[in-house]
Amino acid sequence: MQVPLVSPVAARAARGALVAIALLSVVPSPGLAAEAPLTLAEAQRLAVARSRQLVAQDAAVTAAREMAVAAGQLPDPVATVGINNMPVNGPDAFTLTRDFMTMTSVGVMQEFTRREKREARAERFEREADKSLAERSASIAAIRRATAIAWLDRYYADATQAVIAAQSREATVEVEAAEGAYRAGRGNLADILAAKSALSMLDDRASEARRKTQVARIALARWIGPAADAPLSGTPAIDAIGLDPRQLDTELPHHPELAVLARKEQMAAADVRLAQAARDADWSVALMYNQRGSAYSNMVSINVSIPLQWDRKDRQNRELAAKLALLDQARAERDDMLQSHDAEVRAMIAEWDSDRERSARYRRELLPLAFERTQATLAAYRGAKASLTDVLAAYRSEIEVRMQALQLEMDTARLWAQLSFLAADDDGHSSPASNKGTR
Repeated sequence: MQVPLVSPVAARAARGALVAIALLSVVPSPGLAAEAPLTLAEAQRLAVARSRQLVAQDAAVTAAREMAVAAGQLPDPVATVGINNMPVNGPDAFTLTRDFMTMTSVGVMQEFTRREKREARAERFEREADKSLAERSASIAAIRRATAIAWLDRYYADATQAVIAAQSREATVEVEAAEGAYRAGRGNLADILAAKSALSMLDDRASEARRKTQVARIALARWIGPAADAPLSGTPAIDAIGLDPRQLDTELPHHPELAVLARKEQMAAADVRLAQAARDADWSVALMYNQRGSAYSNMVSINVSIPLQWDRKDRQNRELAAKLALLDQARAERDDMLQSHDAEVRAMIAEWDSDRERSARYRRELLPLAFERTQATLAAYRGAKASLTDVLAAYRSEIEVRMQALQLEMDTARLWAQLSFLAADDDGHSSPASNKGTR
């Protein structure tokens, strides 16, 4: 079967719409030609570098580390100064040297906190620092994931504009053709009105596409600032992730959100050890030097203080029971989060697989068929075997298929971003799962 010939303008416009997404990375936005293209990786790097949340979490880590050192030390000694047994009436009232019992005292008291308790306190703050580090990794992963989604939204918003612009150029050609045919007596006014109506609808869709592009740039600017206005470059490999449903049981426990809960569990365990150490009382020793009048001997006093845990059953044991209950709570919350996260990730992987299959079908079958239908209808119109209304209907059908394919690819890309940036590397940078292995 011979392929119908089409006009050069129509062919160029159709081909331009077909490859709009592929060419988007090299077509800069107006006024941005001099700017370097912004890749997804660079956008994520900028987002992490600009984050004030990470600065706050670094400060939290530093604070916990400092407190860990302080908690491991003995309490500061306490200096005491006093006057003992000073008369308040009689001939010796308010004198310090006449009565043999009157003395001025200076001393020092030291509480000797047991080493086990000090180590338990220091460990508690170390575990808090570990939790802050885990929260930092979770924040980095979340920032890079949100930045990737914002970058992809901007990328596909620009792609949508490119597709609509290509179809608008073709619709403009059809309006001119309809007007020329009407002037030559081969067409009618209805054809012109139909062509102009189709062009107006495309103009309206173009306005909506520009709005979405502007919103996408604003969303991207929230993470990377003025660089969001730069042209985008580099199509991400959304056909590959590094998660395998058969290995999620071993992979998911290491992901940041679950790692934070694991650190909270460790903090609760440290609280239990601290409560266990607190069941044994600490001793305090006081040394005091007492000076009396010149006619009397000076004295030295040594005192030892020991707390009397007379209600250990309802105090120390209750506190330990409370810490054990909080540890059980932390473990249960972590297990529940793991189950929820496992189901969520498995569902996203299944949806991503389905969307990839559908996107491949659009590229392999539906897009070529829509293009061929449009060209066949256009050839029939030129041969007086179809009306302009048929041509416009074919164009509308083709653009709908292209927009559906673009939306489906965008949905696939967003799922890819959520799956690929679940975790962060040891150096604090979130890495695409595709770097760890693909499926």
